[in-house]
Amino acid sequence: MTATTPRLRFAPSPTGYLHVGGARTALFNWLYAKKYGGQFLLRVEDTDKARSTEESTRAIFEGLEWLGLLWDGEVVHQGANLERHQRDTMRLLEVGAGYRCFCTPAELEERRRAAEAGKDAFKYDRRCDRLPREEVECRVAAGVPHVIRFRVPEGTTEWVDLVHGRIAFPNKDIEDFVVLRSDGTPIYNMAVVSDDIAMEITLVMRGDDHISNTPKQIMLYQALGAALPEFAHLPMIHGLDGKKLSKRHGATAVGDYQHRGILPSAMVNFLALLGWSPGNDVEVITVPEIIELFSPDGLQRRAAIFDPQKLEWMNGQHLARIPLEELERRVTPAVERAGLATAESLAAQPARYRALLELLRVRARTIDDIVWQAGPYLREEIEYDPEAWTKTYKDRAASADLLRAARDRLAALDRWEAGPMEGALRSLAAERGVAPGKIFAPLRVALTGLTVSPGIFDVLVLMERNRALWRIEEVIRRLTVA
Repeated sequence: MTATTPRLRFAPSPTGYLHVGGARTALFNWLYAKKYGGQFLLRVEDTDKARSTEESTRAIFEGLEWLGLLWDGEVVHQGANLERHQRDTMRLLEVGAGYRCFCTPAELEERRRAAEAGKDAFKYDRRCDRLPREEVECRVAAGVPHVIRFRVPEGTTEWVDLVHGRIAFPNKDIEDFVVLRSDGTPIYNMAVVSDDIAMEITLVMRGDDHISNTPKQIMLYQALGAALPEFAHLPMIHGLDGKKLSKRHGATAVGDYQHRGILPSAMVNFLALLGWSPGNDVEVITVPEIIELFSPDGLQRRAAIFDPQKLEWMNGQHLARIPLEELERRVTPAVERAGLATAESLAAQPARYRALLELLRVRARTIDDIVWQAGPYLREEIEYDPEAWTKTYKDRAASADLLRAARDRLAALDRWEAGPMEGALRSLAAERGVAPGKIFAPLRVALTGLTVSPGIFDVLVLMERNRALWRIEEVIRRLTVA
């Protein structure tokens, strides 16, 4: 590793699941590190002991691992760095960039109310910064509760953001903010800067809701004499209604999409295009291609729109393109969970199972779609869609007669193959003076229980002779029962 090696971090708080926005942030950090030969580090910001849970931490790890966003080195737990946070805060006092504030919460609230009554914006008036040194030392020795505030310098704090360009904040608009609470724990901005310095982070890439924190953090870097990292603030993710993505828009946890049959490659593809453009019209991209194309120049300022239907469409594209071996590996556990078959029974007929997957993935948008479509081929008995049954078999006697004739033609075939089947059934249609579809449609419902399926001859071949003929006979029996 050299001094110029990019070092980026993803720093989630373990107070809930890994949500879509967090996953997108992690992805862009990971992509930058991969593209430019850097390191992608993971820091769990678990200083909020009341809300942080092991369950949430585990969910974040599992979400990142599912997406393939593996981090470098050991996970950093922010809560374990309290002593360093406190030492760095004391350095602020030593260099004159901080001071002790003894104002109580009640006093501050009274001044805030008075400012509001006078229609003024409340800003801390630095009264404790004017206390004589001896008075401060005396209060500290007496154990008087106090916080430590950062003394905001005059001037302007600015940086060139990799997404938004130059951003500047007049320091007069920023009050002397607290960096250490009276109980000795650091405020967010203090802990983050201390950790980022220790981890030698060279680029802080995060959501643009953090833009207001950045001038405070830059001041802290400068006061501590540390080199500034670059900053990149990513646009928010909105729902289709243009409002910030939340639970009202449906699933926002990455784990929910994993369990809904979304492929990790499709999720990465989809997330990558939320706030980044590869510079062409291609939308379906593999992860290696995304790494190759990635550049911060493609990061966009405008809010990204999360469209669940587009995600499903994109997932369907990935389902159709991934190697059959990978598809089998991902679908088999879902087939088992659905109770359709065991991995052992599927492995006993590898050619048939792979042919089935090849056939079904063309019409599928999710793994769950494939499992749903696979039911008629793997179950002994099926359920018939009531609407399909009523619509297809309006004339019960005529339908039974047609199915009986089709069954006889199929049963007489020497070879259970698509070519002979098609010839036999089209010949039957010609003899009956009906369009071939008048035979194919009732057969499709008899075999699958549905009005939509792959081609009827593909269905028959994969259904296999005994099961297909038995299904047709079962429907004939139901149609002829008084």
